[in-house]
Order: sequence, then C-alpha cells, then structure tokens
Amino acid sequence: MTIRIIPCLDVKDGRVVKGVNFSSLRDTGDPVELGAYYDREGADELVFLAIAAAREQRKTLLEMVAKIAQKISIPFTVGGGVSTVAGIEELLAAGADKISINSAAVKNPELLSTAVSRVGSQRLVLAVDAKRRGLAANEGWEVYINGGLTPTGLDVLEWVTHAEKLGVGELLVTSMDTDGTKDGYDYELLRAVRDQVKMPVIASGGAGKLEHLRDAVLKGKADAVLAASIFHFQTYTIHEVKDYLASAGIAVRM
Repeated sequence: MTIRIIPCLDVKDGRVVKGVNFSSLRDTGDPVELGAYYDREGADELVFLAIAAAREQRKTLLEMVAKIAQKISIPFTVGGGVSTVAGIEELLAAGADKISINSAAVKNPELLSTAVSRVGSQRLVLAVDAKRRGLAANEGWEVYINGGLTPTGLDVLEWVTHAEKLGVGELLVTSMDTDGTKDGYDYELLRAVRDQVKMPVIASGGAGKLEHLRDAVLKGKADAVLAASIFHFQTYTIHEVKDYLASAGIAVRM
C-alpha cells in the first residue's frame, strides 16, 4: 500500500487559515496559489475545507473550486457546509474530485446513501471530528459537528461503521484534542477506527514532526496523512516528508 501525503487548506473569507484546537486562526495565504504550490512540490492530493461555509456565498466557493481545478493536476477534496446532493454535484461539476461531508451527514445519514447512489462512493469522504470522552482509550470518542462546536452524543466507532454500510468511500478522521498542537496525531483513535472499517482512513490533527506522520501509519494504521501547519509554515517540505517516510520503510509516491 502506498501512503498518500495530503496538505490541508482551511479556507475562510477567501484565505487559507490555520488554528489550534479549532480556534485562534492565522492567515497563511491564497488557496489557489497554495494549491498550485503543493501540486508542484509533489503532494499526492489536497483537501480544501471551507470554514463557516454556510455563511459564505456558495458562488464564491464554486468559483474558487473552478480556479483550483484549472491550476492543479492532482486530485482534491472540498468540504465545509455541504448539506445537499445538489451541492455535492455542483462542486464536482466545478472541478472537485471528491466531496467531504460532516455535519449534514450526522443530521441526515440518508444524505450519504443518496449521494453514493448519485456520484459514487469513491467521490464521497466522511469527515469525522472526534473528541475523547476521557483519558482512557476504552472510554471512546464522541463525534462533534458544526466546526467542532456541537457534541452529538454519537460514538465515533459506531458512526463510522454505520457510514461504511451506507457506502461512504473514505474517512477523514480529525482529533479535536490534538488538532494544531503539533504534538502528534491521536494514534489510538486512528487505530480504533482503522480496525473498525475496511475503507481508507486519512489521519488528521496534530502533525508537528516527521515522526508523527510515520507513527500515524505505523501506530495508527492510516492510509494517508493530512497536515497543515508543518507545510503552510514551511517546517517541512513534501519531499522531506516523503524521503523520511521512505527511509522508515513506508511506501510513498516519489
């Protein structure tokens, strides 16, 4: 299995931002320019997540997606505020390769099965924002929605199992506890999810060192590693990450 390296670009008011634990946002650049840069640098895929997308104009998001599609050659996923099958189809038509859904899927799980029947499972990514219920892994993790603001009472492992039955093709699992901290991913969370489902799992939330990306694969069993801060603030390049992972015996696309 070849591990994918995926920079994540959180977009707010037309700019890429990065925060810690889902808050304290800092401006890091233009989404189209950054996307083109990461394409040139050798990223395998990109993820663009529109923050507060429900309050932003849909037309603006669609225009941004179209510009990105013209500038890059690698696959990219778009998410944030997507709540209808029509919205999914609009973004795909604008040039996105995959669509990420979170809050709307929790509120209406049938949206997933309907979307799968219309656009195919391989074009649908379920984003899961997970928060520990306690310090011990056996206490589990809870699903949060609305940008991490709203607890749902839903158990993460039960939710991803149900989503797989509905036909979702991929999971983007973000630990709210480790997001933006640069202290490492929640490896127990990743491993628990990976052991629960057969579909690919993208690790998100907490990359700060090269070892963290390695451990997301070796300890967390992730199929892809997503990061933001280490790339946006040029702590590491895509090439440095790939060289390091390859030296650790992990198959990557060079």
